[in-house]
Amino acid sequence: MDLYAENILDHYRYPRGKKTIADPTVTHSEVNLSCGDRVTVSLTLKGDRIQEFGWDGEGCAVSQAAMSILAEELEGKSLDAIASLTPVHVRAKLGVPISTRRLKCAFLALHALKNLLRVREGLPLQSWEETMNEEYGAAGGN
Repeated sequence: MDLYAENILDHYRYPRGKKTIADPTVTHSEVNLSCGDRVTVSLTLKGDRIQEFGWDGEGCAVSQAAMSILAEELEGKSLDAIASLTPVHVRAKLGVPISTRRLKCAFLALHALKNLLRVREGLPLQSWEETMNEEYGAAGGN
């Protein structure tokens, strides 16, 4: 458990992919209104591949570490990599139990990425409930 907690603290202290993209193809921001955590995600595309990915944000260690962890996975991948991300995947990557109270912190990055795709496609934004219920329900197992 301590090893996983250290991983979260490492990503929080030394975030991966936290950078500004000069001329992004698409950018989207999300805020967790219950606590004030925020992230902005941007990417440039070459075809359907993510050529460059960057993000900025502030908030608790869980929200910022989740974004950093996902950022490591995305550069060079197809947009399908974002589309296939799930709450279960995020929980597994974080590697620590997430209480119901902290779910929006843990899934803020996922929510921003899912809505980034929707902005690119000209679709209405996905609600928090859609993001959090996407695989197993908002409370889900820890």
